[in-house]
Amino acid sequence: MSLAIVYTRAQLGIESPLVTVETHLSGGLPGFTIVGLPEAAVKESKDRVRSALLNSHFEFPQQRITVNLAPADLPKEGGRYDLAIALGILAASGQIPDQTLENYEFIGELALSGDLRRIRGAIPVAIACGNENRTLVLPSENAAEAALSKKTDVLIAPNLLSVCAHLHQREPLTPPEKPLSHEAFYPIDMADVKGQAQARRALEIAASGGHNLLFYGPPGTGKSMLASRLPTIMPPLNDDEALEVAAIKSVSSHSSGGDWLARPFRSPHHTSSGVALVGGGTHPRPGEISLSHKGVLFLDELPEFPRQVLEVLREPLESGKICVSRASAQVEFPARFQLIAAMNPCPCGFLNDGTGRCRCTPQQISRYRDKISGPLLDRIDLQIHVASIPLEELQKKAEGESSCTIRKRVMRTRARQLMRQGKPNAELQGKELTRYCDLGKQEAQLLATALQRLHLSARAYDRVLRVARTIADMNECDKISTVHVSEALGYRNLDRANVEPMKPRPLGVSEY
Repeated sequence: MSLAIVYTRAQLGIESPLVTVETHLSGGLPGFTIVGLPEAAVKESKDRVRSALLNSHFEFPQQRITVNLAPADLPKEGGRYDLAIALGILAASGQIPDQTLENYEFIGELALSGDLRRIRGAIPVAIACGNENRTLVLPSENAAEAALSKKTDVLIAPNLLSVCAHLHQREPLTPPEKPLSHEAFYPIDMADVKGQAQARRALEIAASGGHNLLFYGPPGTGKSMLASRLPTIMPPLNDDEALEVAAIKSVSSHSSGGDWLARPFRSPHHTSSGVALVGGGTHPRPGEISLSHKGVLFLDELPEFPRQVLEVLREPLESGKICVSRASAQVEFPARFQLIAAMNPCPCGFLNDGTGRCRCTPQQISRYRDKISGPLLDRIDLQIHVASIPLEELQKKAEGESSCTIRKRVMRTRARQLMRQGKPNAELQGKELTRYCDLGKQEAQLLATALQRLHLSARAYDRVLRVARTIADMNECDKISTVHVSEALGYRNLDRANVEPMKPRPLGVSEY
């Protein structure tokens, strides 16, 4: 009788628990059994492993083979265990030295020919191996992903034979090439936008402080165009943030190619379900809010989303994470994203556009706006009217600032916040608000008047404070002044709509 132990990683969310693959050969009729809560894909590895061993010119033991995937109470899914199972059989039968296996972890799906195929979730596995100072061996197709974890010793292999040659110390495996540092590339630019000074200003404020933003206005005014350019003016991801974003993509089977330094921008269709947004499934996977972590979640035609789908956004907008519970597992995914939404002011879209085309009744307008709940609207810091662009403005050449110019200002403002409090203004909570958003007598009176007249909630009050703090930082002011509070109040247009008809106002103007 012989026993071999090989180490690999299970996939559970973006965490990767260690799994021990114990292979035992014993007497009796030939057989191959896998235990430890294997799914159908894991059970089918018996046939893949057998063919891969034979086609790689190894001997398949004619004994009773028992493979235990420990811990036994953790469900196992996918083909990632194929390589570890094959090496366990070879080690137990004496065809490779088993004393070297303790220094490595192996993941990879085997083809019938013995070639190694790409697996899902390579980046979390690489991060976990790096944290425990273990060397990871994985398929060559995962090389670009695994190389993103700079703290991990990674070796890539094209097939089973190359792994065995390395273990025999005949032909060492090579590490993947480390990715070159470069700036994120965006094919679009803020310089393409014509006019819309207030919307551009609001985008810069949102990028500077990490605030949520809602554009509303007639169709064809550039709401989606403006929203899609927000990532181009946001500060670039640092290495840790980029690795975290890439890990989520890896778990979700999304490629982490050359754009891994770019801020995520996700724009789900309004027919998407709640599960599509928050994540889920039998084996929970991240949803759109997690795929937009450290980036932007853009919801176009916001009132067209089912109300129950929009309501699932309320908790992650506050906490920056989402917990998905299923019978087999409870998984927590990160979801620190900026919500950018766009909507029309009424069902036809032409309310207050100056042409008189709107024929919507007050009841129709009310029903349309009521599709967005008050608690969700409270969590949107900036609510901006995007008016139609005059013909003469459309015919002019776009002369606005480029994304690069705006991004430099945003980075200076964000650096000021990180130096002062260690986080963007949008994430300030509790005592931090009192400490960093302290108001003078005039500013407090102005905000108190607005609170009464606009019927603002305590949450909306706090969000106005955060926006005012960001505007002050953009002006390099240590104290929040009445000008900053007034401009912040001027960006809550839909709160005004609850007490009077919606009317666009000039940039930064408030009557309070």
